[in-house]
Amino acid sequence: MSPRQIIAKSLEHKLDIIAVSDHNSAENVDVVMKLGKKNGVHVLPGMEICTREEVHLLALFDTLTHALSMQEFIYDHLPGKNRPDVFGYQVVANEKDEVLAENPRMLIGATQLDLHGITKQVHARGGISIAAHVDRTAYSIISQLGFIPSDLLLDAVEVSYRLPRNQAADKIAGIGDFPCITCSDAHRPEDIGKAWTAFLLAAPTLVEIRMALNRVDGRQIEA
Repeated sequence: MSPRQIIAKSLEHKLDIIAVSDHNSAENVDVVMKLGKKNGVHVLPGMEICTREEVHLLALFDTLTHALSMQEFIYDHLPGKNRPDVFGYQVVANEKDEVLAENPRMLIGATQLDLHGITKQVHARGGISIAAHVDRTAYSIISQLGFIPSDLLLDAVEVSYRLPRNQAADKIAGIGDFPCITCSDAHRPEDIGKAWTAFLLAAPTLVEIRMALNRVDGRQIEA
């Protein structure tokens, strides 16, 4: 999943917009955004945050500054150190796919922050909060809590490629009131483009995506 491979695979599958959302980190976002800009792929800065309840939450932002601010907040509440022999190396790369550094934090682990607190912090930075892979039997809001709290600042839910989006509300109780998207959740280059969501937008921005989620001024998620 090197920066150049991510952009190359995105172009291969004709993806206009992608999000870089590493676990509890945004350190590789900048380089992919720069490569995307050079190659005509709009890259949204994001993170996949693991809450104290072990719920995976997708956080997307409109600027790198907001994403890095969220990263700093997460790092302050992320215990433990990585064991490369067990969990693999966590590298930071440049535009030539050269390794610049290694992240020593336990990025695969859970933060000390609860779900409500994280969504509030995401919204405070102008971001959107999406409950990740709600159809999974682990690390989803449904598997961990059994329901979606009515006071949670949640903008959408996401299902994996395994579940057709038009069947999700009937198969998963409690998600029917939320916009539903599908993502590849790619951890390997060959998974990029495995699943996607088509939006009707005026521009490839987070502002427009937010409008589409709420069906504002003709923006929408296409069936």
